[in-house]
Order: sequence, then structure tokens, then C-alpha cells
Amino acid sequence: MVAKPSNGIILEELRNGVAEFELVSSPVTSISTNVYRNPIRSVFITDHTHRFFARIGQKMEVSPALSKVESFRVHKVTGDGRCMFRALVKGMAMNKSVNLSLREERENADELRMAIKEVLCDNEKERHKYEEALIAITVEEPLKRYCQRIGRPDFWGGESELLVLSKLCRQPIVVYIPEHEHSRGGYGSGFIPIAEYGADFGKGSRKEKGKKAVKLLYSGRNHYDLLV
Repeated sequence: MVAKPSNGIILEELRNGVAEFELVSSPVTSISTNVYRNPIRSVFITDHTHRFFARIGQKMEVSPALSKVESFRVHKVTGDGRCMFRALVKGMAMNKSVNLSLREERENADELRMAIKEVLCDNEKERHKYEEALIAITVEEPLKRYCQRIGRPDFWGGESELLVLSKLCRQPIVVYIPEHEHSRGGYGSGFIPIAEYGADFGKGSRKEKGKKAVKLLYSGRNHYDLLV
């Protein structure tokens, strides 16, 4: 069995051009459990940078589920810098038949953001559980600078944060783009999935029921909405 390379080796290979990101789609702007001191505060927690949707590692075949056009209704989300976090908490709440007020939505969104800060910045032991996110972050900037930025309420969530939250919340997440942004002619009213996180949490097990995926829409205008 081939040993998994360390973060340092992967980062060095990325810098030297030996390893590279595998783009899942065209470049897009940042889609930028020891978690809370009060673990029952949020119903969701259980256990301006430009980034790419990317995978680190060997190339993999794209699942047929990630190449088809699908139809959903768009639930608009407030664009205040928290849109990715807002869309995620709104989707998780709706999956539980819970309706959040705008205030609750904002507060829960900020809790998710600060939960990421705690596991990546404030807890070295927990940090190493999220190696993929750490690699994606530190390729672009030092972790120290990232930790300074994520403490701000206008921090834009992206792929690194989705990698963390899918594990932290044990929540499958799928990111879509509008069909008309993908097609050459600019036509189509459907949505195309371009990235998937935490898929295993949707399968379920003897100990835990599989969760319904939260579907996020990235519009290409630095904004996320929710698809239902």
C-alpha cells in the first residue's frame, strides 16, 4: 500500500509544478468535534480570495451524477458576505423542516464560520483532521493570515470551508452552477453540479441515518443561493 504523502511534500510539489490541481470546472471566484464551547447552541453541528474548485491527488473519473442538468427552485439568500454560510444553514434547517428567521440565519451562519476558525486555527489537534482544506488554504496564503481573515463577518466562504463543514456537520453538500453559464450558447434554465462534498454522509449506516444533501447554487457573481 502506497503511503499517503504529507502536507509538506504535497505543498512542495505544488510549488515546484510536480503536482497540480485538477480543475473540476472553470475557475470561479472564492466559494469563499470539539467545535463550540456550547455544543448544543446550534442545531447543525454534530461531531476575498479567488479559488478554484479542485481536487488534490490522482485524477478520478467524473461521476455521471456530476455531469447532468437538473431542475430546482432557487431560494434567494442575502448577499452580505455570509451568503455561502447562510445558504448552508438555511438548507440544513429546511432539510429538518425548520424555518429560520433572517436573524437566526445570520447568527447560525456566523457560528459555522467561527467553528471553522476554531478547528483550523485554535485547535492544533483538530486541525489535522482537515488536511485537504489545509492544503487548499496554504497553497494560497499562510495559515496565520487566513485565520485573521476568517474571524471577520464579511469573510467569503469557499471550497476550503465546504471541505471542513461537510465533515464538521456530517453533511453532504453539492455545488451547482446555472446551465446557461456552462453551455457555450448561454442557454438553459437548469443547473449543473460541479463539486460534491461529504457524499458518504448521505449513504447512512447502522448507527446513523443518511442525510439529504444541501444543494448550493454558485451564480458566478460571487454569490450563493440555495436550491430546493
